[in-house]
Amino acid sequence: MAQGMDMPEEGELVVATVRQVKNFGVVLDLDEYPGKEGFIHIAEVASGWVKYIRDHVREGQKVVCKVLSIDNRRKNKNVDLSLKSVNEHQKREKIQQWKSEQKAQKLVEMLCKSLDHDLQWGMDEFGYDLISEYGSLFSAFEYSAMKESTLAESGFEGEWVEGFVNMAKENITPPFVEISGILEMTSSSPTGIIDIKEALSKAEESIKDEEDVKLNILYIGAPRYRLILSAPDYKTAEEVLKTAADSALLILEEQKGTGKFIRKG
Repeated sequence: MAQGMDMPEEGELVVATVRQVKNFGVVLDLDEYPGKEGFIHIAEVASGWVKYIRDHVREGQKVVCKVLSIDNRRKNKNVDLSLKSVNEHQKREKIQQWKSEQKAQKLVEMLCKSLDHDLQWGMDEFGYDLISEYGSLFSAFEYSAMKESTLAESGFEGEWVEGFVNMAKENITPPFVEISGILEMTSSSPTGIIDIKEALSKAEESIKDEEDVKLNILYIGAPRYRLILSAPDYKTAEEVLKTAADSALLILEEQKGTGKFIRKG
């Protein structure tokens, strides 16, 4: 959902609550768009022939649907939905996204209350701007949890900033991705083992100034070592992992050893 919009867009996945099950379709309330309703025709309830709709949905059930079309000619702008067009992965992802945004909105409401304001004030003052900048309120909290200065660096200021950052640190677990690769290193030098250890140390040293990045080096069996790196996002992870591997190989080559890095997965 694009916060601040009063209607969903075609192709969007929405969370909805089943209000009424009829013989020819289902009427639902759109949870993310207060006051708006949608309709699922029986042909869009499930793949194949549907004999009894209630075998698939029931009143009060929360479902994830895809928006097929919006009839702007009608006064209430009828929203046609499809249940069968949403697979299990999309359903889980959307529900998790919705829950995260519900949590974020609750945190913003608590922050506003501590400042003697209501939620609407918060959304008007900074909420919609955060969504425009980070994609969602929850993402803004995630970025703030990873880096305290992210809001200031993006130009946000006001009495709410410090409280927002503190709430992020206390309530949000920063997201991380993990990637790995194999470092193969050999040396025929009498000090080969020492040279390899030095190369691995250089790999660790090369990323010591990287924020929110962690590198683990596991010995697999001569001459192979696994480098496992976690970072806030894939782009950062790939760049930092390459830097670590290149640093190790450079030191090894200076000591007349040989090696190569194999990115896994």
